[in-house]
Amino acid sequence: MKAILNNYRQSPRKVRLVADMIRGKKVEEAQNLLSYTVKTATGPVRKLLDSALANARQKNIPTEGLFVEKITVDGGSVLKRGMPRARGSMFRIKKRTSIITLILGAKVSMKGKK
Repeated sequence: MKAILNNYRQSPRKVRLVADMIRGKKVEEAQNLLSYTVKTATGPVRKLLDSALANARQKNIPTEGLFVEKITVDGGSVLKRGMPRARGSMFRIKKRTSIITLILGAKVSMKGKK
């Protein structure tokens, strides 16, 4: 199942720290990690994980075998602001946004296959 968060107002560099923690983990383990991690991005990432789980339930996919198959954090639009500097000039401030894409996959067992 897939869930996407567009234009989250935090830089991708900071969000990737949280995304790297849960990549490849089971859903229950990822939720536990996110609940005990002290980062600002954990709230929206956890909400995105819950949204992907809800999408799985909506399509009648069993949720007990799901894991975070892929999570990517890409740069979104950049808000350009300015800070006044000496002699009437301006210093550019880039307020970055992130696009987070989360895909859940199901573990398939290899028992009985040759």
